[in-house]
Amino acid sequence: MAKKSSIIYRSTLSTPIGALRLIADDHALLKINFPERRNDHDFSARLTADDHLFLGRVKKQLNEYFQGNRQCFDLSLCPLGTTFQEEVWACIQEIPYGETRTYGEIAIALGNVNKARAVGGAANKNPLPIVIPCHRVIGSSGRLTGFAGGLEIKKYLLDLEEKAR
Repeated sequence: MAKKSSIIYRSTLSTPIGALRLIADDHALLKINFPERRNDHDFSARLTADDHLFLGRVKKQLNEYFQGNRQCFDLSLCPLGTTFQEEVWACIQEIPYGETRTYGEIAIALGNVNKARAVGGAANKNPLPIVIPCHRVIGSSGRLTGFAGGLEIKKYLLDLEEKAR
């Protein structure tokens, strides 16, 4: 987990799924918001500057991802959540590019088969979608379920990864 800074930077990146709002400090990426889901209230009191050199790196890597040229991200991240949420997000980061896991499989990996619903809740609260690839988590039937950006975006991201493999 990266060190916190008092200055919070924001930028917007135009992507095939719409404009993503990026929020970072001097050390790490803090949040990515999907189009229509502007949820900066966690940081609004500290948003003090637009853009930053680090956000340029984030944009470059996200652009490479959307072009099918990047399969993993090399960025400092600081997703803020409960201990359980952070464990789920760490497990989700282990899902290889172009593959999927079910909520139940994540729960089993975390040591409790009965936590599939809780895994879904934690995935929905993921502050760094795409970079922490919660779009790779699907329902036990193989259906696309529960994605903060909407199922259309989830399908787009999965299709993008399938084509680029």
